[in-house]
Amino acid sequence: MSCALPLPADDTLPASQCLPVLRLQAGSAVAATDQLIAEVPVAMVYNGISHAVLLASPADLHDFALGFALSEGILTHAGELYDCEAWQGEAGIELRLDIASARFSQLKARRRNMAGRTGCGLCGVDSLDAVAQTIAPLPLRPTLHTDSIARAVAALPAQQPLHATTGAAHGAAYCHADGSIVLVREDVGRHNALDKLIGALRRQGVDTRDGFVLVSSRASYEMVQKTAQAGIPALIAVSAPTAYAAQLAGQCGLLLAGFARPGRLVAYTHTERLITATVTETHHVY
Repeated sequence: MSCALPLPADDTLPASQCLPVLRLQAGSAVAATDQLIAEVPVAMVYNGISHAVLLASPADLHDFALGFALSEGILTHAGELYDCEAWQGEAGIELRLDIASARFSQLKARRRNMAGRTGCGLCGVDSLDAVAQTIAPLPLRPTLHTDSIARAVAALPAQQPLHATTGAAHGAAYCHADGSIVLVREDVGRHNALDKLIGALRRQGVDTRDGFVLVSSRASYEMVQKTAQAGIPALIAVSAPTAYAAQLAGQCGLLLAGFARPGRLVAYTHTERLITATVTETHHVY
């Protein structure tokens, strides 16, 4: 990237931009301003070789770099990342990662072009065999009380300042089993928000074996894959999962629920791990 400059130590650029707009309401037109979420190309560069370009919000970039590398299986643990620098150029941002030589050798062997990953999660995969990573069954499968999930769902909006400002950010939160929110990360892309969360959890050494991930989006196959790859035993979404996501969650031992609202949700896999005061069978519960 020509004329690139290192980013500040906090690795964060403004995540929104104020632009003039014409606001139409109740039959009148008013000149005003609005906050739009920032979306920039971010290149993941490993040992000098560019591997993937993603569209993302330019915040929590070091979390993003580590979380993406872990959830993609490029690294197996955080200690294999030796250094990470964020550089900004005219075309976007480069995250320059120095990784263990053994991991880099494996990366070169399976290198692929994944530009535009935020769209479907599989753009650039060159064969059907490359779709699914091997995910070991989750070793711990703790129970969750539905009251704890409701507590986290109710608390999440207050911890999404970028969404409150722009209305366009996805959020991913890690919550303790009692429903208290430990960490939240936001991004224009739901996959990116989850990668940032996973990176932040690993950088801060948070024990994630008995809690759950709460996302403000639908639960796609890749969202399940990333959560399970991180060893987190449950994924709760405010929107729907896909059938493919539920299939993977069932196979790897992940508790998957969707349509989460205070006081209601729909559980799709490993429902025996949900503790609730009353269970009533019905055909439609959302």
